Amino acid sequence: MPTPDDSAKPTRWAGVPAADRVAARRALLLDAALELLGTEGWSGTSVRAVCQAARLNPRYFYESFADLDDLVVALHDRLIAELHEEVRAAVRAAGADARAALRATVETTVRFVDEDHRRARVLYVEALGNEKLNRRRLETGFSIASTVESDAAGRNRSAPEGGRIGAIMSFMLVGAFSELLVAWLDGVLDVERERLVDDATEIFAAMGDAAGGGGAPPPRAGGGPPPRGARSPPGRGVPGAGRDRGQQGWSRLMCRLTSLYRRYRKRPGPPA
Repeated sequence: MPTPDDSAKPTRWAGVPAADRVAARRALLLDAALELLGTEGWSGTSVRAVCQAARLNPRYFYESFADLDDLVVALHDRLIAELHEEVRAAVRAAGADARAALRATVETTVRFVDEDHRRARVLYVEALGNEKLNRRRLETGFSIASTVESDAAGRNRSAPEGGRIGAIMSFMLVGAFSELLVAWLDGVLDVERERLVDDATEIFAAMGDAAGGGGAPPPRAGGGPPPRGARSPPGRGVPGAGRDRGQQGWSRLMCRLTSLYRRYRKRPGPPA
């Protein structure tokens, strides 16, 4: 077991400015929390265990964090900031094409958690076991959903009447993506990473078109989707045109979901 940092190692911080020492110790504690929470879960994560893993005297813990809750929330925020930075870089590289930017966002997020499964466990699994961390997870999800909603509405120039549908769809999309990642990383969903990214991008694009188009799902006897190939008049500049585009978006979404369902239904399930 590592020996915590103390007077036995007087040169560890010698010559390092005070602010830099605090920042370095804070980073060590966050790294230790990622390792413990991301591998052992809450059962192996405590202030004492974190300090031992970071090789720091417990007194250094409290110079940066009030308690364990503060530490894990800071870890969550660091992971989200790292992910956002990578996503922003990928979107910039994708250029002005909205579909390419969407795929870059999906691919970067999938790669971020696949390269280090500890990240996914902290962000999507262990967050449910701590009230403060779960609250931050929800706040982050709300923020992302609002961004998705605004982006979809802006690209589709949706009418105000579509705001409710857009908001609902955005929250569904963010929540579903988190569950999708957990299922995939756990091996419940047996699909290659590239195929996962392609299919998720297809579904998210169709959901964005449907939600941002300003229309409700098209009514039909029996409650099913409109016939394949059914089209609404272009209606550019005409009242109700946004609703027509929304109905077309819902039609594309239902067709795409049906196609993907048939494909995945043919895949063998996970081993018992």
